[in-house]
Amino acid sequence: MNTLPKARRNKLVIQELSDEVLVYDQESDQAHCLNQTAALVWKQCDGQTDVATIAARLGDETQTKVDERLVWFALDQLGRDNLLDESLAAPAFMAGMTRRQMVRTMGLAAAIAVPVITSIVAPTTAHAVSCLANGQPCPGGPTTCCSNVCSSPGNICGA
Repeated sequence: MNTLPKARRNKLVIQELSDEVLVYDQESDQAHCLNQTAALVWKQCDGQTDVATIAARLGDETQTKVDERLVWFALDQLGRDNLLDESLAAPAFMAGMTRRQMVRTMGLAAAIAVPVITSIVAPTTAHAVSCLANGQPCPGGPTTCCSNVCSSPGNICGA
């Protein structure tokens, strides 16, 4: 089982903020917001560092003891969001673990450190167009029509 995760870096636009990292995937048109814990894990994924070492480094960074399960939880999310070069097979004890179960298993302190990745699908340029299609009424004139043509009588786009 491969336990040397490697973060995907190609076709991503990455913006680091003070306590989170924003990642825009140009292939899937998805935007991901990694909280501080998920971002710290992702940054350690160099293909040469194992999960235990990532957990130790995360503990050093946050000045707390970090359980490897927390790293596995983050890696599972990163893999599902296609932010790793290849998804890792998590150990059996991680199968189907939810964020709520993670907090219960690790205690209240984990509630602050649980990795969270929030994702949205960004519209493509074609979907973001706000002009009117042919056959639609064009009360605002020809500039409101995709065809830039508004005919009279009836003010209909493209007619």
